[in-house]
Amino acid sequence: MNENASITEKEFRKALEECRELFAKKLQDYGASWRILRPSSLTDQLLIKAMRIRSLETTGVSLVGEGIRPEFIALVNYGLVGLIQLDKGFCDHTDMSPSDALALYDGYAEETLQLMLRKNHDYGEAWRAMRVSSYTDFILTKIQRVKEIEDQGGVTLVSEGIGSNYMDIINYAVFGIIKLSE
Repeated sequence: MNENASITEKEFRKALEECRELFAKKLQDYGASWRILRPSSLTDQLLIKAMRIRSLETTGVSLVGEGIRPEFIALVNYGLVGLIQLDKGFCDHTDMSPSDALALYDGYAEETLQLMLRKNHDYGEAWRAMRVSSYTDFILTKIQRVKEIEDQGGVTLVSEGIGSNYMDIINYAVFGIIKLSE
């Protein structure tokens, strides 16, 4: 692993830890209430967060008082929730303890990190030369792809599935967190 890739992994892990800390606190407040979210509702929640980032980027105005970085954190957490929901399915009540939810979160976060490391190797740290607004546009594109796949009953001919798109959303959002931390 070259030095830049090592730095990227360290920064990525630090950003994921920040996301996890917030996720754990929300688990204490609300439990795993997100377990009731059907796939389409989760996709719409991702869309809301990404559209808010785009609005803040284009208008520069926030009437709520929160910035872009917290929305990238939310995208990471909802993306990881999406991966859990793909695995476990949705239910009508909270059926998971906070510790079980965190264990699943950690597993999917690590899997997503490993995907980023492989792609980052092949793309040669290209994400560092990108604009944060491009991450937003790519996230919105991935969300649109998920919506299309959902509308087709989850069937694709040659494309990656919903889980791969969630992982890409998470990775672009983490890059946003890193860039906005610099």
